Amino acid sequence: MKKPKVKIMGVLNVTPDSFSDGGNFSTLDKALAQADRLVDAGADIIDIGGESTRPFSEPVPVKKEMQRVIPVIAAIRKKHTVPISIDTTKALVAEAALGSGADIINDISALRKDPNMIALVRKTDVPVIIMHMKGSPSNMQVKPEYDDVMAEIMTFFQERIEKITACGIKKDRLIIDPGIGFGKTLQHNLTLLKELHRFSEFGLPVLLGHSRKRFLGDITGVDSEEKRDTATAVVSALCSRKNIDIIRVHNVAATREALLVAEAVMADPA
Repeated sequence: MKKPKVKIMGVLNVTPDSFSDGGNFSTLDKALAQADRLVDAGADIIDIGGESTRPFSEPVPVKKEMQRVIPVIAAIRKKHTVPISIDTTKALVAEAALGSGADIINDISALRKDPNMIALVRKTDVPVIIMHMKGSPSNMQVKPEYDDVMAEIMTFFQERIEKITACGIKKDRLIIDPGIGFGKTLQHNLTLLKELHRFSEFGLPVLLGHSRKRFLGDITGVDSEEKRDTATAVVSALCSRKNIDIIRVHNVAATREALLVAEAVMADPA
């Protein structure tokens, strides 16, 4: 299978209430079947989450989150060699996930929510995704405001990178995610997309996670999250030359095709 230069992270939510596919893959058989589809479609990474982070969502207890994600990670690892990312803010969940075969920690709180996460990361050698979020999922979309959205988020990453590395974690293990849709308005998201190339100033891989999000519906008028894959693929293609390294999406096949076409069209003449 031909793959684009940008890596594609396929989303696998094993939750009953995620904003787009909640409940679709909440049994082990359904989750494993979806993992098979993501791999067949060309996913370079599978990102597994057991706690919804949609706007106004409520936290999930550690035990319940582990019951959702650990069997799925173990089952995928037995069948596939694809890297697995655990999408969690909890150190206990991350540690169990790594022990079951996960390869990457994806923490939307940028290692801030759980005071034990830094210590866990320090004693491992896996890559860690740190994301910008204004507030928490329960309140992040309540009139988010910035004086200068790019400046504030750039400062946030500078401070987080300094804090994390000061704790003994090597900088080259970090991946940064600007947090599209996490405490941002439509205009904030558009500004971030236009200025994505600036995040490469940190010398770290950049992840873009815009898949099926509300701002795409605001632009297109499409209310159904699952019908926003075309808009998602368009943004993926438009941003593919903005120094991004990973794109996190629900529909891997559509994104792979969009990226391949964008790369061909924008390639320098022979």
